[in-house]
Amino acid sequence: MKNKKLSIVGFFLVLIAIAACTFVSVAGVGGTHQGSAENIKLGLDLAGGVSITYEADESNPSAEDMRDTVYKLQQRVSAYSTEAEVYQEGSNRINVEIPGVYNAEEMLETLGNPGTIEFYEMADEGMSLVLDGNDIIDAQAVSITNTYGNNEYAVRVTFNSDGADKFEEATARNVGNPIYIMYDGSIISAPVVKTTISGGYCEITGNFTYESANSLATSIRLGVLKLTLTEVSSSVVGARLGEDAVSTSLLAAAIGFVIIVIFMIAFYRIQGLAAGIALGLYLVMMLCFLNAFDVTLTLPGIAGIILSIGMAVDANVIIFTRVKEEIALGKTVQNAMKQGYHKALSAILDGNITTLIAAAVLYLMGTGSIRGFATTLALGIVLSMITALFITRVLVSGFYAMGVTSEKFYGRQKERRPINFTGHKVIFYIIAVVVIGAGFVTMGVNQVSGNNALNYSLDFTGGTSMTVTLDSYVDITSADGTALRSLIEETTGITDIQLQNVQDSNDVVIKTPVLDSEQRSALKDALAQDYGVEDGEITEDNISGVVSSEMRTNAVLSVVIAGILMLIYIWVRFKDFKIGASAVIALIHDVLVVLAVYAVVRIPVGNTFIACMLTIVGYSINATIVIFDRIRENRQMMKGEDLDLIVNTSITQTLSRSINTSLTTFIMIFMLFILGVSSIREFALPLMAGIIAGGFSSICISGTLWSVMKRKKAAKSKG
Repeated sequence: MKNKKLSIVGFFLVLIAIAACTFVSVAGVGGTHQGSAENIKLGLDLAGGVSITYEADESNPSAEDMRDTVYKLQQRVSAYSTEAEVYQEGSNRINVEIPGVYNAEEMLETLGNPGTIEFYEMADEGMSLVLDGNDIIDAQAVSITNTYGNNEYAVRVTFNSDGADKFEEATARNVGNPIYIMYDGSIISAPVVKTTISGGYCEITGNFTYESANSLATSIRLGVLKLTLTEVSSSVVGARLGEDAVSTSLLAAAIGFVIIVIFMIAFYRIQGLAAGIALGLYLVMMLCFLNAFDVTLTLPGIAGIILSIGMAVDANVIIFTRVKEEIALGKTVQNAMKQGYHKALSAILDGNITTLIAAAVLYLMGTGSIRGFATTLALGIVLSMITALFITRVLVSGFYAMGVTSEKFYGRQKERRPINFTGHKVIFYIIAVVVIGAGFVTMGVNQVSGNNALNYSLDFTGGTSMTVTLDSYVDITSADGTALRSLIEETTGITDIQLQNVQDSNDVVIKTPVLDSEQRSALKDALAQDYGVEDGEITEDNISGVVSSEMRTNAVLSVVIAGILMLIYIWVRFKDFKIGASAVIALIHDVLVVLAVYAVVRIPVGNTFIACMLTIVGYSINATIVIFDRIRENRQMMKGEDLDLIVNTSITQTLSRSINTSLTTFIMIFMLFILGVSSIREFALPLMAGIIAGGFSSICISGTLWSVMKRKKAAKSKG
């Protein structure tokens, strides 16, 4: 009786929590009438921001120094926003665009003038140079535990190998004395050396608040630039896409959410209803935490959150399928629920921990949008586990306590004969090779024919930036803006176009891939005819891509490291290296299939390409883990049985879970594809391909491949 009352109380507490989070998200607290959803920072594509142009003081800076400065400045401005963009303009200018900031003068005062950083020691002949910005890799505000066991803020400075040696020698000479940190000739800090410091980094302590520690770290990072930059212009630019992109994405989310809830109720009955309610809490909690963690949201970010709704169903599907299986074995509903949650726990934890490993690596190694994506991914995983393992269980227990006890409300899993997946493995492998091979062949043909292997977008290759003064103001987010975009597409034959309004003027910034003389002439004639633009009202220059080579390298390297760490984790958890290898091979298959779609369909490869690939890496591992978790369980229960029978039985038992999870995720992305703007459709199409590839590799490749590996090992041992 007591447990029954507690279950009912828990049920209504969850409903109250949903109402409270919804109020905080929509209405806000403290009478502000502004909810956390409205306070979420938006990226340049959704909200615009400030654009600042710097020029190198050096007359002819080298291309290497410019690239290095762009990359380091990108790291620096990420302290203000993970979605800030930095790109080269012309031969000696760098443009910085920071979303969500509309007061250029205030931003300039905060951002300051990039200068030089130097570390000095006091010698007999006066102050002498210890090291400078060329010896420093990074500086960040961190939280550390002091000697009294309390947390305090500090600044951690990381040196390169030469800098580490220099700093170790300097601190050995200056124990008890200060090392002076000078920015643009002024002392900004003078920490006292307590002991010789080695290891390649130091921590500067003091009575820091987070703001003061971050300010010092920012100044140090700012000085780690090879070039001295001077601000030459600044302006506030409008959103690239506007309200239509947000509204259509939200509509897609709403429709997809309703379809998923209906689907869950149809398949899992009262448990599906509980999952639908828990998903509602998941959504409003996500809005609250996005605001709390200052995550900058871009259009791919919105798509990622909508994708996470489908992924959040996954843990629920695993649990509900287990409950139906236990009922089919003759257990009571109450015992079936208890056993279902218990048996599903290991698969849920393993699947989500492997994805969290990927998110952690991406956050630590990534920059810009990659780090923002990792934050959203990790947040979604944690919240989905909370809602599935605790919230949904409380709701289901509440329904049961209120009298919904009949088996018909929970369902009974039908027993299926094992499907012979291992017997058709050769066919599966041929399909995979043909699809992936088609992608590589297409890339080769494109390269030989004079085109790039992939359709690299403006974000990757850079192009031309034109600032055009129109005869009247044209809002690029309105129908007039659509007409302007169409005019540019028709006259140049290019669809990869970015438009931005400049605040308090009739200026519009038009960014395109590099235009030849014929395209430039046609565009200028069209602008003159339709908008009264004269030659003197157009300024243009070449710009670099916002995705630098370092960012691309870091993205690839982080995916590789994440794959290795996931393999190690799976190896340790399952005590079988071949399981880890099979899972990683299946993951590589999914990535290559998506790459083939980009090649064949010629989808522009830009910022969303990186986000798409990272999403597939985070998503596709889950289904594979669930299958191997069942194989591990069945190997104990089916001792002495043929290996292929164990594999086929395990895949068949988890088949409904694999299909249902892929289907619910596919529904969300499909609604985005149907209703979204063009840039979202370009993101949704390869994601749909990735979801299909992930389902195929989990069901048809990973388990059968492991079986092949195990049999080869057994054959060798017998030989």
